[in-house]
Amino acid sequence: MKSITERHQYILKKLNDAGYVNVQELSTEMNVSYVTIRKDLKLLEDKNLLFRTHGGGTKTNPYTNDKPVAEKEHLNAGEKSIIARAAAKMIGHNDSIIIASGTTMLALARSIHPEKHLTVITSALNVALELSHHQHVEVLQLGGQLRQNSSSVMGPYAEQILADVSCSMLFLGVDGIDLEVGLTTTSLMEARLNQKMIDAAQVTVVLADSSKIGRRGLGKICTLDQIQYIITDDGIADSTVKLLEDKGINVTVIATNKK
Repeated sequence: MKSITERHQYILKKLNDAGYVNVQELSTEMNVSYVTIRKDLKLLEDKNLLFRTHGGGTKTNPYTNDKPVAEKEHLNAGEKSIIARAAAKMIGHNDSIIIASGTTMLALARSIHPEKHLTVITSALNVALELSHHQHVEVLQLGGQLRQNSSSVMGPYAEQILADVSCSMLFLGVDGIDLEVGLTTTSLMEARLNQKMIDAAQVTVVLADSSKIGRRGLGKICTLDQIQYIITDDGIADSTVKLLEDKGINVTVIATNKK
């Protein structure tokens, strides 16, 4: 059995390699109890060496703060663009889709160039404006309370429209993907609207650059078993990809040549 010093070294090495550690995995790998691992994580957090989360720990603060959309658009812009281009290839001819709000969703809108008819339902004003220039795209803009930080609408009016909608695919941007909690965003009202979007779509595709992995926001959108696809960049750890795939999620990792 490893000493406390050896356990801490093992935890920190695994954390550095993957960006995230899981209590259950650490318990199995080091043959100690969950209680022992949780005490280890608490001691390491007290030394500011990690942040504890539900079921594990991360290298970075898992709680994300809201930022204005103009500021977020410049964060990981390259990764968002390649993720968006990959997502656009999933859209079929004569399709009906939902595009949620967020800067990755705007990148997706800029990557859509349909040759045949496409219907897009969106809560995002910037997405609607971007797509309004395409002759083959019919845009249904949801109405409701304007959320300036995301340049989008939310609230009961938007939810009411979605109750009468059935689409093939939802493209969803999030503020956090936590292996235990699921998908989250910084707004409770936007999280509720995203839930209604998931209900209205046959398939949910999450577009999230790797900085969103292991983070969480205030509003919980759904658990991971409610989504089918995640498209991200190669900043995600291989071990995290495996954990997501073990949950039945199809994970597409796009190369950025930054590794």
